[in-house]
Amino acid sequence: MITPKLSVIISTYNQPEWLEKVLWGYEAQTETDFEVIIADDGSSEETKDFIENFKKQSPLRIIHVWHADDGFRKTVILNKAILASTSEYLLFTDGDCIPRADFVEVHLENRENGYCLSGGYFKLPMEISEKISEKDVKNKSCFDLDWLRDNGLENSFKVNKLTSWGLKAKLLNKFTPTKATFDGMNASGWKSDILAVNGFDERMLYGGEDRELGERLMNNGIKFKQIRYSAICVHLFHGRPYKNDADVEFNKSLRKKTKQTKSVYTPFGIKKES
Repeated sequence: MITPKLSVIISTYNQPEWLEKVLWGYEAQTETDFEVIIADDGSSEETKDFIENFKKQSPLRIIHVWHADDGFRKTVILNKAILASTSEYLLFTDGDCIPRADFVEVHLENRENGYCLSGGYFKLPMEISEKISEKDVKNKSCFDLDWLRDNGLENSFKVNKLTSWGLKAKLLNKFTPTKATFDGMNASGWKSDILAVNGFDERMLYGGEDRELGERLMNNGIKFKQIRYSAICVHLFHGRPYKNDADVEFNKSLRKKTKQTKSVYTPFGIKKES
């Protein structure tokens, strides 16, 4: 089997309707030499059945990595997905982020040794999220500002993410005050670099769990390149019932220690201490 140029790792949990819209987006990519790894943090049979049925009629190369539901264990399933991937380059995103048609192509064009890429996303309200059909994804309507406005989107500076190309996108990437970070909705890097820091810290709960990995990568000499106005996905609306202050504070304490100690490796990652 020929190794693909890139592995897209998509995290999901009990959102098959949103996941379907996301997979439509990957079927419409201008670059087709990639595989899809679905990192499933314990979804029910409904999601499993959906994925199996989708695989039968889709040209996408899909691998479903699953473990039993035991609370929020996203970092654990992401580490399993990393091991299941076959490409040297990994793109991380979520099962509620529909990629624009050039999404994979932009990540591949901008990859560079010694760097990770930090992309962007544009949040949609629930009403628009529910309206998006397969046709709207594949003809790019859900990335079209006029279509979004016609369906109730309010104007803001953030719409520049949907209307920036070429020089404008490069300038906004360069001068945005937002720091380039490892945000699991839209980030990519070399598999070897991620394995060198032992992947995600599996102690991490919800809230910045992906950024801690990015901070260890930075401590290990990896630089981050900002492409938030070039690599675009639209983020479908959803609630966060699993979010709680105690978990967020716990994660902050782990991230603080990573920064203070300049840690480049976690013993709680892919390889476990015996």
